[in-house]
Amino acid sequence: MTGRHVWKTSVKQACSLFAILAISIPLAAQAEDRPQDILLNGQAGGAKFEGIGVVEGGGGTGVLLKDYPEPQRSQIMDLVFKPKFGASVSALYVEIPGDGNSTQGSMPSHMHSRDDLNYKRGYIWWEMAQAKKRNPAMSFDGAAWSAPAWVGERSGGSFWSQDTADYYVSWLKGLRSEYGIEMDAMGLRNEKGEDPSFAKMLRHTLDTNGFSSVRLHGYDNWPNDKFNFVAKLEGDAELRDALDILSAHNNLPEGVTSLSVIEGAARMNKALWNTEQHVYKGGFDGLISTVQSFNLNYVKNRFTRVTDWYGIAGLYTMEPYSGEKEATVRANWPWSGHYEINSKLWAYAHYGQFSAIGWTYLNYASGELNQGGSFVTLVSPQKDYSVIIETKDASAPQTVHLTVGGGLSSAPLAVWRSTETEQFIRLADLNAEDGMITVTLEPHAVYTLSTTRGQQKSGFADVPQPTAFPFPYSDNFDAYHQSAKWGYLPRYFADISGAFELTTCPKRSGQCLRQSMPEAPLSWSPDWLPYTIIGDEHWTDYTVSSDVYLEAGETAAILGRINNVGSGYGIIPKGYILRVTGNGDVVLSVIRGKVDKKELVGDAEQQAMIKAGVDTGDGGEKLLGTAHLSHIGGSWHSVKLRFAGQLIIAIVDGKAMITATDATYTTGMAGLLAGHTGDHVSRPFFDNFAVAPNGSKSFPRQTALKAKPMYE
Repeated sequence: MTGRHVWKTSVKQACSLFAILAISIPLAAQAEDRPQDILLNGQAGGAKFEGIGVVEGGGGTGVLLKDYPEPQRSQIMDLVFKPKFGASVSALYVEIPGDGNSTQGSMPSHMHSRDDLNYKRGYIWWEMAQAKKRNPAMSFDGAAWSAPAWVGERSGGSFWSQDTADYYVSWLKGLRSEYGIEMDAMGLRNEKGEDPSFAKMLRHTLDTNGFSSVRLHGYDNWPNDKFNFVAKLEGDAELRDALDILSAHNNLPEGVTSLSVIEGAARMNKALWNTEQHVYKGGFDGLISTVQSFNLNYVKNRFTRVTDWYGIAGLYTMEPYSGEKEATVRANWPWSGHYEINSKLWAYAHYGQFSAIGWTYLNYASGELNQGGSFVTLVSPQKDYSVIIETKDASAPQTVHLTVGGGLSSAPLAVWRSTETEQFIRLADLNAEDGMITVTLEPHAVYTLSTTRGQQKSGFADVPQPTAFPFPYSDNFDAYHQSAKWGYLPRYFADISGAFELTTCPKRSGQCLRQSMPEAPLSWSPDWLPYTIIGDEHWTDYTVSSDVYLEAGETAAILGRINNVGSGYGIIPKGYILRVTGNGDVVLSVIRGKVDKKELVGDAEQQAMIKAGVDTGDGGEKLLGTAHLSHIGGSWHSVKLRFAGQLIIAIVDGKAMITATDATYTTGMAGLLAGHTGDHVSRPFFDNFAVAPNGSKSFPRQTALKAKPMYE
């Protein structure tokens, strides 16, 4: 542990600290009508630039991306990861999947239990491999949001345990052995406080297992006290050695790092990273606000890496944060092959196509423009340079003079600009006159000036038009030959919690879908029950059906008219649920999600249920009917839920068991669910899933596959 870092302030570091203090000082006290002078001195040095990147995680953000047909699936990957093509991001921050809900959904862990290990499960390995295939220099970072229950068994349910450190190492081993990928950095856990002992424990565990090159960052929290731990490092040498990078989640303009934190990081020779920022704005406002955020994260906070949540929106549009304002590319429609580029992608391009990790932020050449806006200057080891400028808050044109020296490239500056009317367009080059380059900047625009070449505004012709989700739809799960090639995931199902995976059927031939998580996880968000959704939020009248196999003491359910899956922090859906238990109980309910009591004023029946404690709080349900079968555990049964206007019918083994009338919801998706009792989570099997018009007598056993397997 000792000897990993030298903690002292050298003359060079002292100069760098002076540069830190200088960047927030106006570069010139000039009258507003005079050009602003900016000196680009190639000998000035500066902090190492460690990339502009995206987060892929925080739930199943990319679960539908894997289901795209070719060539569209590869096109989407090219647009985000391929150098000098689209966004050209240089850093990818991933969630280490942990079975629990982490915002939009859950991803299956590589270790559901202590004695379980599978390095083909899920899609995040595949996405990382695709990114590396396009850019071998991609920097990979990651952390857990949720985690399987077993990692806390020996620590009283705490995530901060030796089991968790070993769990992380096992994931790194799979990434290395199966996919040839090395992590550059790792966080401790996403937005869940801090634990100095765990940081030291994880550092030791990584070092003794051949991962000493993996840098640790912490603590990746977002409240105003997120950097209070920095002061503690100066008195704790072991913790100081454990944390290579000081990191947090930061949104501007409110998130400004204090000078004491910046100075402390410089004294300890620690980089500052923003490991999750949010710019929830669409259109050009999203583009320019993202560039402004990237610039000011360095100018005001000295963050040398920024990763934005999130990259590719491969999820249903019904879900929260579905990509219209958050993502670079919307990949919400795999059944049609349709996808859409958000303007925000070109914000990344203004950085990603003109820089690389290992460049430096040139001292004294980054700051705020006198008449509104900001700029940063990045320099390559070969002395090429790029100046990224935004004028979001400017109200009129302004002129800047760039004086270039100190060995920087003398090549003409290529000029790329984005405005409200056109994004990422190349303009005429700029040449120096008498050692000075003059540029007039329009208000509300983004510019990149660069001596580098080879950039392009890429795209693909003939992107298919969007179509509705196929209806009727069916899947008997038998077409996923060698299910490991598919990551054990059937197409179009999006797990909101738990892990629904392809596996061999019990007591019948072929493959089934099974909820495979054995215990309630250490979930990042308030969790509920394991469930997965599929289909079209606009469906009205239909029958959703599945064969179900479960043991005594277990519960399985089918869902219908699901039109809401929670806020992103809380996942209780709104819709209808038909439960069957291994003991023969059949229960039909309407799920109200998080009940807003204001909605219920004036409804006498619902008010009575509130008083009885039946329909209040998270997960409030209104019971529509019950029935009972003889014991059904250990055998297959057909379960159907039919909607026809306000009429809802529960059918088991061809017999109508419950008939109810309810008008709470008229549209929504379908889904499957597994119940639990205490910490015991049901693990039922599902087969012959179908959604069809009422009265359909026959339809394909499986709607034709278009996507290719992820893992060839």
